[in-house]
Parts: sequence; structure tokens; C-alpha cells
Amino acid sequence: MTHGAWPTEGLSFGGDYNPEQWPREIWREDVALMREAGVNLVTLGVFSWGLVEIDDGRFDWEWFDEIVELLHENGIGIDLATPTAAPPSWLLAKHPELLPVDADGHRQAPGGRLGWCPSSPVFRRYAERIADALGERYGKHPAVRMWHVSNELGGGNGRCYCDESAAAFRSWLERKYGGLDELNAAWGTSFWGHRYTDFEQIMPPRGSTAAHSPALQLDFERFSSDELLEHFRAERSVLARHTDRPITTNLMVNTGDVVDYPRWARELPIVANDHYVIGADPHREQELAFADDRMRGIARDRGPWMMMEHSTSAVAWQPVNRAKAPRELLRNSLVHVARGADAAMFFQWRASAAGAEQFHSAMVPHAGRDSKVFREVVELGSALRRLAEVQGSTVERAKVAVLWDTEADWALRRGLKPRRSMSYSDEPRRWHRAFWRRNILVDVVPPWADLDAYDLVVVPTLFLVSDEDAARIAAAAERGATVVVGYLSGIVDPDDRVRLGGYPGAFRELLGVSSEEFFPLMTDEQVELDTGWRVREWSELLTTTDAEVVAGYANGPLSGSPAISRRHTGNGSAWYVSAGLEEDGVAALLDRLIEGTGVAPVLPAAEGVEVVRRVGDAASWLFVVNHGSEDEELTVTGHELLTDEPVDGRLVVPAGEVRVIRE
Repeated sequence: MTHGAWPTEGLSFGGDYNPEQWPREIWREDVALMREAGVNLVTLGVFSWGLVEIDDGRFDWEWFDEIVELLHENGIGIDLATPTAAPPSWLLAKHPELLPVDADGHRQAPGGRLGWCPSSPVFRRYAERIADALGERYGKHPAVRMWHVSNELGGGNGRCYCDESAAAFRSWLERKYGGLDELNAAWGTSFWGHRYTDFEQIMPPRGSTAAHSPALQLDFERFSSDELLEHFRAERSVLARHTDRPITTNLMVNTGDVVDYPRWARELPIVANDHYVIGADPHREQELAFADDRMRGIARDRGPWMMMEHSTSAVAWQPVNRAKAPRELLRNSLVHVARGADAAMFFQWRASAAGAEQFHSAMVPHAGRDSKVFREVVELGSALRRLAEVQGSTVERAKVAVLWDTEADWALRRGLKPRRSMSYSDEPRRWHRAFWRRNILVDVVPPWADLDAYDLVVVPTLFLVSDEDAARIAAAAERGATVVVGYLSGIVDPDDRVRLGGYPGAFRELLGVSSEEFFPLMTDEQVELDTGWRVREWSELLTTTDAEVVAGYANGPLSGSPAISRRHTGNGSAWYVSAGLEEDGVAALLDRLIEGTGVAPVLPAAEGVEVVRRVGDAASWLFVVNHGSEDEELTVTGHELLTDEPVDGRLVVPAGEVRVIRE
């Protein structure tokens, strides 16, 4: 198996397996149920550190050897995790200084997961030792198909403000800037007279209510992401001495990143993600698709990606933990596959009877085998086996890109802003939702991605942008693409310094506009454009310098001023949307934008019917997911894989069901 080889034949199916929670007589029942469900891969050992290394340097391998052999005998592959997400109690008792410290100086108490400081050399030493012990023992074992470093890095220790972290932060800054003159210039420390004369004076942005320099805060975000990445690299280097199997870790790509996942993904031979729908989200099906389209944009040069964790039903950590309706498990899982995942993996295999997540759903629920959830798990396993031929194919290349950048998110989120309640994800999701409802495929990509293949490029709230990325976006318009820049884009440079001369900063020349003042709207305030489109949250005083006005403000303090503009440039065009359009306005504007372009639905379908195509060397497959309550009919020809029936022009997809057609 090569370093990037897929761990299973066909699509991967299974989940986190925690046999240490159960007596041995349950293990054989588990394996029998796994075979019934068609499980071919389980993640093993994620939280087992204290049960393998029972005291400092004392190991108990007997039970772990037994479960590895039992899985191997039954043909179930193992994604073997280093257990460093959960340090053992003996380690925290011996070294309480490992526990993270929050911005207000409070040290985290033991008992959670990821309870360690990423900058701690003591923790690094212990983590490398357990990784080395696992690698030496199982690195060549035929059941181990891939390796999994820790778990959801940053999920509990994304930011640590302890003295170890402060020292590591200062070293990171010295490497980045070289000297204090360069740092003071970049951060603008003359404001409030906070100029530094010694690196020892620099502290992390401690104090949750302090108004720190936004540049300091942004660099601390970057540093924190880099520290966690260095920890991943350290464990990976240890494992690589013992194995040639793929070594990855599970990201948490959703609508806000703890660490810089697009940049991290370059390190991963198999890019893996954990995703959980938010029960209170009225657009949760679209949010799932958005996260998948982000994953595809992140993993785009390495083919299919892995859905490492999602839930069979309710989770345990939301204010109200909504159970999934009948058939929703299958729909969610197959949407992940449709949008590029070659795996449908869950947390976890068997629902825990005790512990913090005892009410988190699982593949085998508390009710056991005779349950809605397990029946759907078995059905999903059967469906994935029928779809085995899809493995290795990729989602067809979209003609639309929506840009997303983690650093722009951090820069917008931190510090004092004109409207502090804004979320970076709101505008990208609003635009993505308009495309999703029309079954227009979108790649959600970072701004440094190659944009040559796209006919339409949407740039929503790209608050921070480099000169190089701004030039790449402008070049897309010159080449012939339609580029749409949203408000609060291009405002600051990578040092988080405002670009002077008028907003939208880096994009003024491309757009042919200049905005001299922001006019954020109050929470209950609303204005209209002369098109009738409603505007909430945001407006700005805009002047067109080399662009035509597409829509203007019809009322409010900016009545009569331009709101949306268009400039022809090269073979394409560049639009500016200075207003916070509501859903109907975004949808109406989108219809205008795609006129005369090559942008079209994957297949015409009713709203609520999601259609995605995957393409291989010799075939293509159309995934049709009916999220609605009525049967829907589409015009399709091919062979339906889940029912094993031919389709001669007329495909009926029952309400709540999925169909996959080999075209």
C-alpha cells in the first residue's frame, strides 16, 4: 500500500470503535453486527491512552492485541489512531502544567479531551513516546490500513495562553518578522503607544474583554494553528518510521475553522473531515452540502476525501439534540458520497452507556439491533456496497467558485469592527444556498486556488486579501469570468492593516468603484434598492469611478446612491455588491449573473431535489437526493444502482429517498 492509497476496496464504511468501554463478550457480538452491516473500516484507539499505557512507561497490550486480531480475522480494516486526544489521568496528575490556560488565565481542569497545551515540550515527549510504541507494535500489521493522528486537533485546545505558549509565540514572531522594527511596523504599535522594544514584552492576547491590536490577534491565530500542525507533524514523523500506510488526521471543516484547514490539508495524503449537522439550522441540508463543497475545494488535487465522522442521529453537545428523521441517515451519508467522499464513517459504533457523550447516537444505539437506526445502518452498508464502482471517481468540475479564506474569517471575527455581530460564514452560505437551490454545482475554494476553470467567481466578505490573491481574482475577470465581489472584501492586507484610499481596498481598480464610508444597519433596520430587493445589516456610501450602476438605494440615508455596480474588464466583468441583500435579492441577482454564461444546473429539478454528478475514467454517476415530502420525476437514462433497475428516460425519486444512476 502506498502512502496515499485508499484503505478499503470500494467505499469505506464504519466508525469509531471503542471496545474498551465494553466487556469482552460484547466484542464478538460487535464484530458479528459489523459483518451484518457491511463495515469494512473502524477507527480504533482514539481515547485508549490510559488503558494501554496504564502508568508512566507501563503498557498493557493484551486487550489491544486481542481486539486487533479479532477485527483482522473478520476482514475489518483498522484506521489506527494515536490516542493523544485524551491524556491519561496519571499524566495530568504528574504534569498539571500540561493543561491549557484560557485568555483570562484560568487553567483548564482535567476531565475533558484535548486537555493539553500544544506548545508543551513535556506533552510532546509523552505523545511521541506513545505514538512510537503503537507504530513499533502495529506498523506492519496487515489489519492496519491507515493511521490517524490524535483527534480533531484544536477542538478543545485551539488556543492556549499559558507561559509556554507565550514563549513559543514570541519565538514564532521572531522567525516571522526577524526584528522588532518590522513587527512594530506591521502591527501599527504606535497606536496607544504600544511600541515594543523587546520581544519579551509581547504577550498573547490575554484578557477576554481587552481591546487588543487586531494584528496581534491575527498573528496569534496563525501561531496557534501552526503549533497544532507542528504537533501533527511530530507524531506523523514518529509513525512514518514504522509504516508506509497513509497517515492523516480528522479536520472539522464546517462554517468556521479553529485552525487553518485549507493550509493544513497540503500535509494529508487522505484529507478527512468530521461533520455534524446543526439541528436548529433551518438550512441544514444546504449547510451539509456547503461543508462538502469546502472539503472538495480543500482536497481538490488529491481526489476523493474521507468523511471520518458524522452522526447516525442526535448528537450530545447542542442545546437541543434533534434526532434524525427516518431516512435522513441515508440521505445525509449519500450526500457526502455524492459530493466527493469515498467514505461514510460515524462516531461511534456502539452508543456509550457512560461518559460525557452517553447520549450521542451511534451505529448500534442503546436500543440495540432491533431499532430504526441499526436497520438504516445495515441498509446504508448495502447501498455503499452497490456503489463500490463509484470509488476513486471525482465530482465533475464546477463552473462556479465561491472563495473562502480562514485568515479572512479570523481577521473579520477579531477586534473592533463596524458591525461586530457579523459572521464571516453568513455571506458565503447565502450565495451557496442560491446556487444549491438551483442545482448549480459550486467549488468552495481558497483565494490562492487556480481560478482558470471557472466562469463565475463569487468573493463574499473576503475581508483580508493579499496583493497576489487580489491579482489572481482580477485575472479571472480579464480572462473572461464574471467576478462578483461582496461588501467587506479587500479591506485589509495580510498584516491586518486597512488599505487606504477608499473601500473596497484591494478591489477598487478591478471594480471601478470607491466607497468612502460604511453605513452598517441597526439590528431591526431595513432599506430597499430600486429593484425592490431588501437589504439588512450592511450598506455603504459608494461612488462609481469606472463602472455602471446596476441598482441603487431607494430609501434610507443613502437614497439615490449606487448599491450594485458592474464594470466590463478584458473579456469578463466585475460586479460589486455593497449591500447586505436578503435571500430573494441574492437569488434574483444570481439569475442575472448567469445569463449568457456556461453556468447551468447539473440537471433541472424541483427545489428540494439535490443533483450531483461524479465522473470516472469510463463512466459517470448521477446522484439524486429528494429532500422533499413529495415524489419527484426527472428525465434521466441509465441504470439505477440502489434498486438495480434500468432507467429509460423517466426516473421517479420517492420522497425522502436517494437514487444513483450510472449514466
